[in-house]
Amino acid sequence: MNAKLEEKEDKFLVTLKGEMDTAAAEDVEKKLQPLFAANGKDVEIDCTQLEYIASSGLRILISILKGAKSGGSRVIIRGMNDDIKDVFKLTGFINLFEIV
Repeated sequence: MNAKLEEKEDKFLVTLKGEMDTAAAEDVEKKLQPLFAANGKDVEIDCTQLEYIASSGLRILISILKGAKSGGSRVIIRGMNDDIKDVFKLTGFINLFEIV
């Protein structure tokens, strides 16, 4: 699992690549920790290369969403494949995030 975080002037850009399974979750959470308090910057998450997400990965995304919303930021998820989109639909997360 590879999680890349970039901070631009007005937003954070996250690129997720590989499988966000339980084994990878701790490392991903450490890398994305700054997003738990986005400080008014929007968060854009690119899932184009994300192959799988476990419940531990979903928990990380919810933590990011909570932190961002409390600071007035948006969380936008791009490029989900059909399998990951199905997970979001089954869990109801599809209604929580802005998905494009």
